[in-house]
Formats: sequence, C-alpha cells, structure tokens
Amino acid sequence: MKAIKISTVFLLLTILSSCVTSKKFNALNSDYKKTQAADKNCEDALRAAQGEKDQLSNKANSLQAQVDDLKKQLDHAGQNTAQVLTTLQDLSVMSGKQAESVKKSLETLSERDSYIHGLQSAMARKDSLNMELVMNLKGALNDVNDKDINIKVEKGVVYIDISDKLLFNSGKYAVTEPAKKVLGKVAKVLDAYPDMDFMVEGHTDNVPIHTDAMQDNWDLSVKRATSVIRILQNQYHIRPERMSAAGRSEYVPLASNSDKEGRALNRRTRIIILPQLDQFFKLLVKK
Repeated sequence: MKAIKISTVFLLLTILSSCVTSKKFNALNSDYKKTQAADKNCEDALRAAQGEKDQLSNKANSLQAQVDDLKKQLDHAGQNTAQVLTTLQDLSVMSGKQAESVKKSLETLSERDSYIHGLQSAMARKDSLNMELVMNLKGALNDVNDKDINIKVEKGVVYIDISDKLLFNSGKYAVTEPAKKVLGKVAKVLDAYPDMDFMVEGHTDNVPIHTDAMQDNWDLSVKRATSVIRILQNQYHIRPERMSAAGRSEYVPLASNSDKEGRALNRRTRIIILPQLDQFFKLLVKK
C-alpha cells in the first residue's frame, strides 16, 4: 500500500512537472521529501512505542507473579495463625488437674536438680579434702624411703601402704622402735582430721607360719593390724572409736608370690581412710 502511494505521488509530480513552473516543482518536491521524513519518524516512533509496550508487558507479568507469590505466603501465614489459635484454645481449656500435674512435675525436676547439685558439691568437697590429706601425708613422710611407704588415691579413697620390713621383724607382729616414729608422723596428720575414720589392714605373703602365738597367716595379719592400732591409740592418742583393725592374710596380694620381690610387696600394712558415707546417706535419706 505504501509503495502504491509513493508511485502515485511520483506520477502526479511527473505530470505536474510538465504543467507547472520549475519553482513550483521544487517547492512541491521539497514538501514531498519532508513528508517522507515525517513518515519515517512516525515509523520509528511507532517501533519505539511497541518496544516500550513489550517492556511494560514483561514488567506487568513479573509484578503479577510477585503478587501471586505474596498471596500464597499470606495464605500460608493465615493457616499457621489458625493452627496457633487452635493450640492456644486447646491450652486454654487445660483442666485444673492437668495444670496441677504440670506444676508438680516442674517442682520435682527442681528438687532433683537441687539434690544432684548437693551430691556433686559433697563429692567435690570430699575429693578436695582427700587431695589435701595426701599432700600433708607426703610432706610429713618425705624422709621415708619411697619403697617402704606408698600413698595413693583410688576411686576416691586414700590408701597408705607401709612395708612390713619398715614396721616389723620377720615373722613378728611387734612394732619396731624406728617404725613407731614413722607411725607418729602419720598420727600427727590423721589427728588434724578428727572427723575421718580409718581402718588398719594386715597383709602377708603365702609362706605358711605356725608358732605358739600364731596359728597361721590370718593370725599374723590380724595381730600386726592391732599392734599398729595400739601404738596409734596409746602412744599418739588417736581416739579408738575412729579406728578398726582387719587381717586379710595372703588373699589380697599386690603381686605374685612366686618370687622374693613379689612376696615382699605383699607383706604390708595398709591404712585406709574410710569415706564419710554417713554424710551421703543423710543426704539420700533427707531427699
């Protein structure tokens, strides 16, 4: 259509050019060129407008997608709100009996937590006291040969092992004079902890013994334990109610009795600082 229009205009101009003067022809030709330029500008503007229309359409589609997504989020939020409201309604109708049960459960948990903290605190105090006792004993006995005396803590209990050669003559149960000085150092430390009780245990090797005073190793182990206790009570004034004596004979060895070194380790007197179990029992009974 556009080509036909241009051809028609050109034909008219040709015809007119033969009928009109050169001046008028030039004027008409100039107007024609202006019309062509205006037409091109209109086409360019039309294309630009179409491009802007396409961009606006894309933006509109994007905005619509965002709106749809927001609607979905709003619907989901509404569902969550409804669930929360339902839960709150369920909680609001909780019976008085249920509320009381929850309250008692919370109180029980609080009491249990307090109880556990109390036990932990008591254990911590005991461990601290044991460590202090061990350090004091080692300080008091630092001049004694390490092979003859051993101080240790096992499972929260303090043990003092004294070899028989330091305390007794072979096969005897009377405490030697040098050994009494060692027991005096132990007694001085134990006397600083008047609330602690202890047990003295006698141990032997498996070599049989039989004399007029002793029937077997049971007798020897017991007599050695009681001899140590008498020294602590009579000479160093440890209260007798804090002490107990026991004989273990050959049946709790530290090493094999098959050689001389093993038998020497097994012949010992052990002082056991007894845990203050009554304090823990009181805690248990109280709770």
